[in-house]
Amino acid sequence: MSTQEKINVFWFLPTHGDGRYLGATQGGRPVDLAYLQQVALAADNLGFYGVLIPTGKSCEDAWLVASALAPLTRRLRYLVAVRPGLQPPTLAARMATTLDRLSQGRLLINVVTGGDPVENKGDGIFLNHSERYAVTREFLEIYSRLMRGEKVDYQGEHLQVEGAEVLFPTAQAGGPPLYFGGSSEAATDVAAQQVDTYLTWGEPPEQVAEKIAAVRKKADAAGRKLEYGIRLHVIVRETEAEAWAAADRLIAHLDDETIASAQKIFARMDSAGQARMQALHQGSRDNLRIGPNLWAGVGLVRGGAGTALVGDPQQVAERIKEYQALGITNFIFSGYPHLEEAHRFAELVMPLLPLGSDVLTRETRLNTGPFGETIGGDRRPSQQSATR
Repeated sequence: MSTQEKINVFWFLPTHGDGRYLGATQGGRPVDLAYLQQVALAADNLGFYGVLIPTGKSCEDAWLVASALAPLTRRLRYLVAVRPGLQPPTLAARMATTLDRLSQGRLLINVVTGGDPVENKGDGIFLNHSERYAVTREFLEIYSRLMRGEKVDYQGEHLQVEGAEVLFPTAQAGGPPLYFGGSSEAATDVAAQQVDTYLTWGEPPEQVAEKIAAVRKKADAAGRKLEYGIRLHVIVRETEAEAWAAADRLIAHLDDETIASAQKIFARMDSAGQARMQALHQGSRDNLRIGPNLWAGVGLVRGGAGTALVGDPQQVAERIKEYQALGITNFIFSGYPHLEEAHRFAELVMPLLPLGSDVLTRETRLNTGPFGETIGGDRRPSQQSATR
């Protein structure tokens, strides 16, 4: 199987909170260092390629979290955000080179421009949508040159450096790969010209196909080849009925006032991607099944990625392969609660996928394999085919 036929599967570190229900205190749990360690170790041991750490004022700082967790894991990669306009490119480059070395080459960079004007102003960013992407282009020009080992003089409309350099090299040649998402024309221009992997949120396959085709056309014109990724939640159970019941339970404590309040916040944002997410459900519980095994309920109260794959293991794997057929090779999943759902997804779905990483393929020894509990203290359970 060629590399192009394999995929990378990521999980998610819920540094903004976690629990069994959305938009409610019921079933909530503290997200402290011990809990994040559990999720990261689970993702590492289960064979996930990496974890996405979110960014923004509602989250713990992604760089500090990654620094705390990287020494505890062996293979797990950390997708951490740089913020053009919030941090200078030279500082971001120094942070990235340090964490890449300390993690022995397990850092990935997520370039985030920020789509909430209110939060941006709280961070001292008073730029409109087009200006933020202009800053992003200048930021990446400086940052990427620094990662190539250049000493940089640069005079742009928004950014200026003289004699900028990074003294210590990264563990990964050329620096950690750049991931980036955005649905506007300005965003796809940046993606085509300056990043390695273009990310989209989980829209229906036909919409994702159109978006990827547009980005690929721009990348071809720039003489570049990109990888593509998608961000989705997942609700998988042994039967489809159980999965849809779990989806309904996830929003069981949401009231109309909470939904309306969240939608009002999303409406103030100038993110084209957020607008596309809202259009999928229009803030209504009546419009949540938006495609085969694709559900928009998460987006009623959660900003950013708002859709989930819902179904039995075979259905979820089939939907993943449909996105893969569009050219997507990086899949970033999450589920509530994130610790239990990491195990559930790894057990039920990952064996059905063409994974690029080595997942539990080593020879089983002693009590390290998928035996289950010893029967009567005497013998291992025998393998039985699944029945429906």
